[in-house]
Amino acid sequence: MAQEGRNMDEPVVLVEEKGSVRLTTLNRPRQLNVISSQVVRKLAEYLEMWEKDDETKLILIKGAGRAFSAGGDLKMFYDGRESKDSCLEVVYRMYWLCYHIHTYKKTQVSLVNGISMGGGASLMVPMKFSVVTEKTVFATPEASIGFHTDCGFSYIHSRLPGHLGEFMALTGARLNGKELIAIGMATHFVPSVKLVELEARLMSLDSGDTDVVRSTIEEFSEEVNIDQDSILNKQSIINECFSKESVKEIIQAFEAEASKEGSEWITPVIKGLKRSSPTGLKITLQSIREGRKQTLSDCLKKEFRLTVNILRNTISPDVYEGIRALTIDKDNSPKWNPATLDEVDDEKINLVFKPLEDDIELLIPETEENSEPLEIHRWGGKYETSGCASVRG
Repeated sequence: MAQEGRNMDEPVVLVEEKGSVRLTTLNRPRQLNVISSQVVRKLAEYLEMWEKDDETKLILIKGAGRAFSAGGDLKMFYDGRESKDSCLEVVYRMYWLCYHIHTYKKTQVSLVNGISMGGGASLMVPMKFSVVTEKTVFATPEASIGFHTDCGFSYIHSRLPGHLGEFMALTGARLNGKELIAIGMATHFVPSVKLVELEARLMSLDSGDTDVVRSTIEEFSEEVNIDQDSILNKQSIINECFSKESVKEIIQAFEAEASKEGSEWITPVIKGLKRSSPTGLKITLQSIREGRKQTLSDCLKKEFRLTVNILRNTISPDVYEGIRALTIDKDNSPKWNPATLDEVDDEKINLVFKPLEDDIELLIPETEENSEPLEIHRWGGKYETSGCASVRG
């Protein structure tokens, strides 16, 4: 997530149409293309229209400037902290959008030449083709500020090799473009100097056929090898430590590894974990672990509940304190409540996983199969037709 500055005269999403291709550009470069309520509305509107449009065959998405998208609007959440469910609409719309991106019926390509973090990465990883460069930086750092790994990433991270998902979610570790290719979170590595030409070629296609699109991208892509000091080369240590049952045990195991020769890389990671919200860490670990046994729909519904309950201060005000310290006062000195892992009651953690009131649950299909009920409700369940709209008046 990132902080958003507002300029109402500036379109947040640009669209270019050429033949059967539609190019979407996230257009908040000064704010690292933050995902605001306007962005969510526009993306949902365009994606629905294009999926139904027989003339549209291929959808591209990119970010203006040095970021693809740094995530959601932290200031929006912070400003609404005194009003219950002030952000319910944008949260509902974002999760509804995430489902449709994951299950989209037409070919999508993300061109990711910069920062792609948190919810912003939900516009990258699920695409049929995700093109990354040497400038790509990915992370899911939400737990550190008292939030949780959201926008479908309890589903994605829980399916990474070994216990890499727990590591990524709890530490907010960054991956580069080559590393994303190596673990399957991106499909092609293209040097940034070739990206403009690739975009032009894709725009000139009159096809959404996956083989045609793939072969076009492959004309520009390169084979990659991860660097020797890549975190992915530490998989055995990560598996050993992040397979432990609790956050406390994970940190203890990690500290034991840090004392061994050649493990200097662990020390700053441990420091980051100890600076993070204890509540956020515990919620995130449980969510990733549950995600292993859940469908995409189940994960999104769970994450929606977590988001609403966390923003409601159901068990802790940490998310607002984390935002304050990171983006409002920028003192980087959050005062967590509870302050330590031992003080965080595991029974209370379960409270944020509880179902919400029936009228504000996320309305997405239970199955990803191409059954008749799915087609009937494919574009149903929008915010306007959900109970959330009536709750917010």
